[in-house]
Amino acid sequence: MGIHQKSGKIDIKALKKTTTLTGPFLRKKQIRDNELASIIKGEDQRLLLLIGPCSSDNEEAVLEYANRLAKLQEEVKDKLFIVMRVYTAKPRTNGMGYKGLVHQPNTLQLPDLINGIKMVRKLHYRVITETGLTTADEMVYTSNYHLIDDLVSYHAVGARSVEDQEHRFLASGIDTPVGMKNPTSGNLNVVFNGIYAAQNKQNFIYHDAEVETDGNPFAHVILRGAMNEHGENIPNYYYDCLLKVIADYKEMHLSNPFVIIDTNHDNSGKDYLEQIRIVRQTLINRDWNEMIKQYVRGFMIESYLEDGRQDRPEVFGKSITDPCLGWEKTEKLVEEIYQTLAD
Repeated sequence: MGIHQKSGKIDIKALKKTTTLTGPFLRKKQIRDNELASIIKGEDQRLLLLIGPCSSDNEEAVLEYANRLAKLQEEVKDKLFIVMRVYTAKPRTNGMGYKGLVHQPNTLQLPDLINGIKMVRKLHYRVITETGLTTADEMVYTSNYHLIDDLVSYHAVGARSVEDQEHRFLASGIDTPVGMKNPTSGNLNVVFNGIYAAQNKQNFIYHDAEVETDGNPFAHVILRGAMNEHGENIPNYYYDCLLKVIADYKEMHLSNPFVIIDTNHDNSGKDYLEQIRIVRQTLINRDWNEMIKQYVRGFMIESYLEDGRQDRPEVFGKSITDPCLGWEKTEKLVEEIYQTLAD
């Protein structure tokens, strides 16, 4: 019974010392962060793509993917702005299974969270400094935010965390965009209340201190589908769903209304190939309705080097969590989105 300390505490200053952005790398991130903010505000009309592996389980595979993605970003930069998913903590419905790089820096070994934290910083740092891309991560643990706050450009609050008050309050103090997913029930009131909380000033206890936030005007919704009591998937990227989301934004008078479609999870039923069709359908809906085009300006896509998933890390660059689009299909999809926007 009880909590038992396994190892020493993290020396945060020492941890950050060798992985702090300086010089041209810091300037590059600042420029891209400003561009991302302009996209959320609607001043920059490029489409936002949050794309990358379901879970960043292997440093070298993630870096190989990042280098390919950086080259693709250059080819489509006038129409698309890409932020790479470098998701290092994996929420688990029943608390079991692979929980991400932060828990297991080596997927073939036992959990090692101290070295996991070090690996998380190192990976975000390497992606930025070696490819020029900025990164997104999911805020599974609010207590870990300060360990990567200077490196990550986009934070997601997942379906199981969006009702949590501490996630909402912390989101209100983050200086970069925070995407908040609808809960697994699909209840939009929940996510919009979360966005409202995140966009307003809050005060709470954080790391044993009383803190006050300014509110985050860049908090916004991510539609990831839902699941009913029978375990059936209920997509929420359809035309009428988007109109309902837009109406909710208007009714609540939220800042910088912005909608991202999560093309996997309960929208696709975790059929990774469905992501292609969902993107196509959403682009059609944007063309049909000017209001949808104004609000729906981003996609979240799960993609890795190889198609599908595997139970054990045997194939390099193949997901060990949710199935992902492989690189060949990813490249074609991004080029298709670009061409559709260019036509």
